[in-house]
Amino acid sequence: MDRLRRSATIAAAALAMLLLAPAAAQAQQTEYVALGDSYSSGSGAGSYTDACQRSTRAHPALLAAELGAEFTFVACGGATTADVLAEQVQALDAGTDLVTIGIGGNDIGWTDAVIACITPFQNCTPAIEEAERKATQELPARLDAVYTEIATRAPDAEVYVTGYPRLFAARNTCDALGSISIAEQVRMNQGADLLAGVIQAAAEDHGFTYVDVRDEFTGHEICSRTPWLHGFTLFDVPYHPNAAGQASGYYPALLGAL
Repeated sequence: MDRLRRSATIAAAALAMLLLAPAAAQAQQTEYVALGDSYSSGSGAGSYTDACQRSTRAHPALLAAELGAEFTFVACGGATTADVLAEQVQALDAGTDLVTIGIGGNDIGWTDAVIACITPFQNCTPAIEEAERKATQELPARLDAVYTEIATRAPDAEVYVTGYPRLFAARNTCDALGSISIAEQVRMNQGADLLAGVIQAAAEDHGFTYVDVRDEFTGHEICSRTPWLHGFTLFDVPYHPNAAGQASGYYPALLGAL
């Protein structure tokens, strides 16, 4: 009789554990918030869900699916640091476990520099130099404001700051009907390296993890055999990662950092 009673007690305890398991798993679900600009929203990757060009193929969406996370996706195409502060950080709170953010390119007018370089018969060096000036003289304070707000609103979150890839292979003149020279491509890539250094320094000053994607995109730049970035195009978002760039460039770099 005692043996039967003990067996019944063990069985009841096991059943209780099974019934409680889903609730426990739900309580441990990662709360993930993705902030940033078009490189984070997935502009260029297709399969958009709204006017911000948030893509189901963007690396934050892929990561959320991998983690089974409770996902808040507020990254938006065209966003600046001011937009993050005004419209995105409100998604954070004390319960946020994980934050990713990629921001800064729009603050320095990087698109203007690209346009200048693909415009025939125009010297784009002044535009690149102006973007670099903003990157070194203006962007650090703007990033500091954003990162400080993230840390304040989500004090227990792990924060991963994603950078930008170099755009060009700098081996031929395939893009924009050959209007951007190899020398201009090299100069643009140098500007991308400078921007990466600025963002990395600011992130690490706040104890955040910087996710450098330049190695992942090496060999897959614009004008390479298998580009993971759109070049000059009227049919998609130019100078942004395509779906392969998000899935095979950004996503594994972020997973590696995690």
